[in-house]
Amino acid sequence: MYRPHLARDSRRHLLVAAVLTVPLAATGLASGALAADTGRTSSGPSYTNASLEVTQRVEDLLGRMGLDEKIGQMTQAERQDVTSEEVARYRIGSVLSGGGSVPAQNTVSGWSDLYDDYQRAAMSTPLRIPMMYGVDAVHGHNNLSGATVFPHNIGLGATRDPALVEQVSRAAAEEVAATGIDWTFSPCLCVVRDDRWGRTYESFGETPDLVSSMASAVTGYQGPSLGGPTAVLATAKHYLGDGGTTDGVDQGDTQLSEAELRRIHLPPFKAAVERGVGSVMVSFSRVNGQRMHGNRYLLTDVLKGELGFSGIVVSDWAGIDQLDGAPGFTAQEVATAVNAGLDMLMVPEKFEQFITYLRSNVESGAVPMSRIDDAVRRILTKKFELGLFESPYTDRALTGTVGSTAHRTLAREAVRASQVLLKNDRKVLPLSPDGGKIFVAGKSADNIGNQSGGWTLTWQGHSGNTVPGTSILQGLRQVAGSGTTVTYQREGQGIDSSYRAAIAVLGETPYAEGVGDERTLPTLDQTDQATLNRLADSGVPVIVVLVSGRPMDLSNTLPRMNALVASWLPGTEGAGVADVLFGRAPATGKLPVTWPSSAAQEPINVGDGKTGLFPFGHGLSY
Repeated sequence: MYRPHLARDSRRHLLVAAVLTVPLAATGLASGALAADTGRTSSGPSYTNASLEVTQRVEDLLGRMGLDEKIGQMTQAERQDVTSEEVARYRIGSVLSGGGSVPAQNTVSGWSDLYDDYQRAAMSTPLRIPMMYGVDAVHGHNNLSGATVFPHNIGLGATRDPALVEQVSRAAAEEVAATGIDWTFSPCLCVVRDDRWGRTYESFGETPDLVSSMASAVTGYQGPSLGGPTAVLATAKHYLGDGGTTDGVDQGDTQLSEAELRRIHLPPFKAAVERGVGSVMVSFSRVNGQRMHGNRYLLTDVLKGELGFSGIVVSDWAGIDQLDGAPGFTAQEVATAVNAGLDMLMVPEKFEQFITYLRSNVESGAVPMSRIDDAVRRILTKKFELGLFESPYTDRALTGTVGSTAHRTLAREAVRASQVLLKNDRKVLPLSPDGGKIFVAGKSADNIGNQSGGWTLTWQGHSGNTVPGTSILQGLRQVAGSGTTVTYQREGQGIDSSYRAAIAVLGETPYAEGVGDERTLPTLDQTDQATLNRLADSGVPVIVVLVSGRPMDLSNTLPRMNALVASWLPGTEGAGVADVLFGRAPATGKLPVTWPSSAAQEPINVGDGKTGLFPFGHGLSY
């Protein structure tokens, strides 16, 4: 998803009068309707009978729905712009939280109460169709304070371990389900081809084979079946080619032949479909000039037809607004997007306007009823498969899974496996855990916000100890033996030759797409360079732990480092970094991207004939 909620549109209530409220007769539940209904069982309509096949239940329910109810099911609104009363009135099919859009009490119970309030509204309607709630749980339930925050995807790609990624996604799903939420906009299966892109860290890597292997995350989120008590609907995003835009421009243009588009960017989505992914999110970007939100060939012919995707195609945040290049969306843009194959439209702030436009499009014939029925059939199918009709509310017994010891232990294991040892002159690593003094410095040494990155509590993320966890410094102190003294000074002041090693935790500060886009690769900032120089000038061996969402230009600073570890964005469990530095865990990570020798080499990818500073797959061991 692109951006969080920005501001409530105070004018939107002017549109209410233009929207027709669903009359009871249109639902098939008017007085006497059920008594004569041959689809009714002894205990109620056929769609309420859990013993029937999902397809039978869907068709029975679909046949009872009026147009307004169907359009409502295709509508997804942001929680700050839709009330529970409006969910009931417009039969809204889904509510979402953008990055940083959280309830007043950002706790498990606060989220659960929020979810159940919306769900009660949905269940109060005549047909009692439950809503789904979507969040960007992209590296854990990262909007929730106290949740386990796992490494971002680029670090998980460095593990080369699809089974571990499946475990991580399963744990994340358990924490999401504990708050009632049933839909995550994850995993991101983009193949990143230019590290200047602000979403580089959301990718598992630069090759289709690597990213495809990590589609195991789909199975982790959804479990053996969607009906499991902690299953959440997974979303493969962003379809298609968002990682391949020219110059790494977010929402830019991917200019490739169809053969290259299929070779590089399509395989991970094929892998996700083969794993039964429940939804696919469309990219903001263009392919050879055509916006993906209006690309019928790639959405309907290729994704739904050729790949056989039977789930929900969902738009990105207000994605239909961009089809004609003008602010806001029009009835024509709505028709174009729906006819292209979008099933659920994320219209976060102006859902009434969308409903009005889509209804007029159907009534005029601009959007055929068959397209509406296909979209609603897909949405209802996932709701039945999730078991929402039988168990619509939060299972409060799951509360203890959030931030649990088991999940934090798993996160620490993922951190260990994601560390990539890039340089190790004189075998300064691993450090002995016992004896002597170790000096620690750097702006990210004691900063959980920096080590977690963007999409952590808020959309862009923040520096500071924003969420509960273990900083890298705290992890170093935990792992070092009792006979080792660990001294910390952020800027490296006070170091001398009495220390046996210095650890500098340097790198990027949090960002997400847009803000994080660069026209050149980032370098160490002035503060980091001064810290590094201060440590190196002492004559003590310097170990740099680089906290970043992508490779950085180290052409001028690498010679001052005796050892270099790419730590990526490890999340809340910083002790996993310390485990590798002190040799409690082996260094096993491998580069998921090619590390350029300078910013001038971007874009650089394996097989393109360019020689980087460190090649794709590089990673030393002890």
